[in-house]
Amino acid sequence: MSAETRISIGLRWRDMDMLGHLNQAVYHELLEEGRGALLLSMEGAASFPFVLVRVELDYRHEVRKDHGSVEVVTRVERVGSKSITIGHEIVRGDGVVAAEGRSVLVAWDPHARSSRELTDGERAALAA
Repeated sequence: MSAETRISIGLRWRDMDMLGHLNQAVYHELLEEGRGALLLSMEGAASFPFVLVRVELDYRHEVRKDHGSVEVVTRVERVGSKSITIGHEIVRGDGVVAAEGRSVLVAWDPHARSSRELTDGERAALAA
């Protein structure tokens, strides 16, 4: 799959923990921003409801406030019958990959309150 977005996000003092580096919970907020940017960049994909069912994240290098910002790189890696797998990286301004991993999103039917098959239109948008 080739759909990919890159967004820059500035670091705030509140994002840091007592050790002076990015709090682990903030990484997940950054990934959420990246997933949102990715879906918004694909015509038709942003409108489909989904639930996050898995997040896998490997922390490689610390991120400190003096790094200023990070780039969140997000890409569609796999489109299944009901789910998509999204790869992500958090990259410091100096080019060092601070964290990398995957998320799995499942298409959701809000009326039935359960998973559902992706439509042909959603598949086309995700595979573009």
